[in-house]
Amino acid sequence: MAQINKPTDYFNTKLYTGNGSTQSITGVGFQPDWVWIKNRIDAASHNLYDNIRGADACIQSNATFAEFSQSNNGLTSFDSDGFSVGNVNDHNGSGDAMVSWNWLGANGTASNTDGDITSTVSANTTSGFSIVSYTGTGSAGTVGHGLGSAPSVIWTKTRSDAEEWFCHWSVLGTGSFVKLNSNVAAGTNATAFPWNPQTNTFGLSSDGATNTNGRTYIAYCFAEKKGFSKFGSYNGNNNPTDGAFIYTGFKPAFLLVKDSEFGQYWHMFDNKREPFNDDDAPHLAPNTNASEATVRTDRGVAKLDFLSNGFKWRTDNSGFNGTNTYIYMAFAEEPLVGTNNIPATAR
Repeated sequence: MAQINKPTDYFNTKLYTGNGSTQSITGVGFQPDWVWIKNRIDAASHNLYDNIRGADACIQSNATFAEFSQSNNGLTSFDSDGFSVGNVNDHNGSGDAMVSWNWLGANGTASNTDGDITSTVSANTTSGFSIVSYTGTGSAGTVGHGLGSAPSVIWTKTRSDAEEWFCHWSVLGTGSFVKLNSNVAAGTNATAFPWNPQTNTFGLSSDGATNTNGRTYIAYCFAEKKGFSKFGSYNGNNNPTDGAFIYTGFKPAFLLVKDSEFGQYWHMFDNKREPFNDDDAPHLAPNTNASEATVRTDRGVAKLDFLSNGFKWRTDNSGFNGTNTYIYMAFAEEPLVGTNNIPATAR
């Protein structure tokens, strides 16, 4: 399997400062197909956009709302080296520190008939990421994801109706799900994800969150790629200084973590908001509109090292490294050793 030597060609975190008006954000390095924006300073929602639904069609990770328009004041376009935003505070508050996470799809869309339900996809088989839109039937069936390899993680959200996010981690087993908009523990629902994803399709049954007749849905699918992405689980060791180490095979650029056993917050980290290992890592939680912080009563302190080959906790906080099982998804800054033989180093 070919290895990605320059992960920033497919995923990149971009920081910017809002101006309260309109602006074009450049420096992403590619035209993103999925853009996730959060105001770091204010209690403001997480806003997600993709090239299938189109600029200005917003869904929020911390809410159950149906897809809605920001009246061309949110994200206004996907550009060749980034994106443009309007004056909504969530996206461009005057003087506010903003973060965006950006993924490359296909820079286009295609009809996919691999499954029983025809889908529209923007799939990047190199990086293992696809965006999938489909209309529910209310009956058990399959949907094509366009990746050519089985995704380890799938996130689904109803576009047309208010509904929770249902996210599947294959490592948790058949029928498992977690809710991106909620801090509840993982559960099992055979009517949502009746079996683990396959090489070309993922399965659905009749749950309202994934396959109600006539509802429209969006799914984000992730398949592991050597040196670029890793999706799995780990057991915390509850050690306050020598916490659990999780091998990824690359130096992480982005990390999303959730305690799968108990009602704990989700936690997001990246290498741009905190480029060093000697400080408390600032974290955001996609299930809440809360501002960024390093210490909060609801999230605790996160002492986190991004190493050349994975990540390591230096805290016994139950949200990251208690005695529980945690699920995670990680994307690379650089592979441990690429085909160009340049070794990665810890940040």
